[in-house]
Amino acid sequence: MQFDHIIPEALGGPTVEDNLWLACSLCNAIKGDRISAVDPITAQIVTLFNPRHQNWLEHFVWSKEADLIIGLTEVGRATVEALQLNRELLVQARKNWIIPGWHPPKD
Repeated sequence: MQFDHIIPEALGGPTVEDNLWLACSLCNAIKGDRISAVDPITAQIVTLFNPRHQNWLEHFVWSKEADLIIGLTEVGRATVEALQLNRELLVQARKNWIIPGWHPPKD
């Protein structure tokens, strides 16, 4: 895991707790210096999900099998697409985590 700047340093984001979140290195690299993306349904440019100030359950839900993240809102859908949150490696990892009961998260 790496510290991700929610608002990237390249865009003036400070290195303070309120602007930091943990992300895997690949997710962090995919995000890069983006703070917004296009919602695939409405084609609107929206800000990416901010885990410090937005509620995950308002923007996302797990698929029935709990291996896919489904965006419920413009922010959710844009974040899933932009960060490739359902790429093959993550989906397979989630399937493996289900077996010992590590996934999906309880809260």
